[in-house]
Amino acid sequence: MRIQELFAEAQSLSNSKLRDEIVEQLYERSQKLCLDGITYTKSKRDTRTEKIDEILTSPIFGFPIMLTMLGVLFYLTIAGANIPSAMLAEFFGSLEGYLTAFLAFLHAPDWVQGVLVLGLYRGTTWVISVMLPPMAIFFPAFALLENYGYLPRVAFNMDRLFKRVGAHGKMSLTMAMGFGCNAAAVISTRIIESPRERMLAILTNNFVPCNGRWGTLIVLASLFMAANFTGGVKSLVTTGVIVGIVLFGIIVTFFVSWALSKTVLKGIPSHYTLELPPYRKPKIFDTVIRSSLTKSLSVLMRAVKVAAPAAVLTWVFANIYIGDTSILMYTVEFLDPFGKLLGLDGFIMMAFILGLPANEIVLPILLMGYLSTGSLTEVDSLVDLKQIFLDHNWTWLTALNMMLFSLLHYPCGTTLLNIYKETKSKKWTFLAFLIPTVIAILVPLTITQTARLFGWL
Repeated sequence: MRIQELFAEAQSLSNSKLRDEIVEQLYERSQKLCLDGITYTKSKRDTRTEKIDEILTSPIFGFPIMLTMLGVLFYLTIAGANIPSAMLAEFFGSLEGYLTAFLAFLHAPDWVQGVLVLGLYRGTTWVISVMLPPMAIFFPAFALLENYGYLPRVAFNMDRLFKRVGAHGKMSLTMAMGFGCNAAAVISTRIIESPRERMLAILTNNFVPCNGRWGTLIVLASLFMAANFTGGVKSLVTTGVIVGIVLFGIIVTFFVSWALSKTVLKGIPSHYTLELPPYRKPKIFDTVIRSSLTKSLSVLMRAVKVAAPAAVLTWVFANIYIGDTSILMYTVEFLDPFGKLLGLDGFIMMAFILGLPANEIVLPILLMGYLSTGSLTEVDSLVDLKQIFLDHNWTWLTALNMMLFSLLHYPCGTTLLNIYKETKSKKWTFLAFLIPTVIAILVPLTITQTARLFGWL
């Protein structure tokens, strides 16, 4: 009789109401079982973790702490990489003399010496000198933060902002990877389950400056933005400028993510359930060795593989003449009017075009063009470097525009290749090239024309 009554009652209920009641009964029964049969006592470690998280994930203190951490990380990288970079450059410079003498002993033609020494050797060693010391500092320090358990807190804090622009909180982790290498960051977007949100992460990761752009950003910030300071204060001011540039890149990331999520990548942000792990004492030695070997050296090898042929190509273009002008200079003259509109010049535009394979060689290619040496050039001191820029009518606005163009412009060749491999689409790969290129043109153009309108030039 009871079964018939239940059956009649069930028939009178709608399917949705019946489902809700069943779920409600299940939750109530589960809660009763947990309260009656399970006890839980917080350990000192759990209490300590919660107290720290109240500060690090606080809506008030969380973001200032993140910016401070970012600034400290950049300061250590900038201040610590100067001496090792100079030592490496001096070491490779001394070896160049022996290599030149060896080729002379073999009676090698001048063009062989030009391609191998002035092109291949100088281009490759410049990349190593510029990239290796910052990576040897940045990657281990970043890995220590990850090992300690701080990065999940960063993702937790950023999740609120990314949801507002239609993206996924895990983008904060892929962006952090982009500080080292955008090509590696594109691969790391696999941690995002949603195809739509993963595409957002792929298309916007380029707005985070990779290690290949640090050299250009740091040098220009030091020479022009922190020109009136010395010593540790100069490094501090340079760090502040770099942090500002990075924050601008993050703002552009949010804007582009929002625009794409409202147009070609419409959708609702997926929920991000993140279990914050307990803080743990990092294994410093193992972490430093692992990050140095697996990340620093692997990224460096990829950069060298791309930069070496680019350096050779640069030397060839600079040494093939049509009439009394090299192909390189014809390119500069063609690009100069467009470059002037952006507050730059033809040499800078040429350097970025030839630097497509690797961002690390943009600055040495620029120096090669300014000095008309036909080879990648090293400068003895930053004072000499600034004088070269000043001789070519540079101002602080030129430096700012080049820094912004370097931050925003199209991904390097390796990153574009990885984007194609991950998306299997020429359309999305082209879009990943087009979006940052358009923004990189519009921002300096707007700044330059505004400055001219108000008479700041």
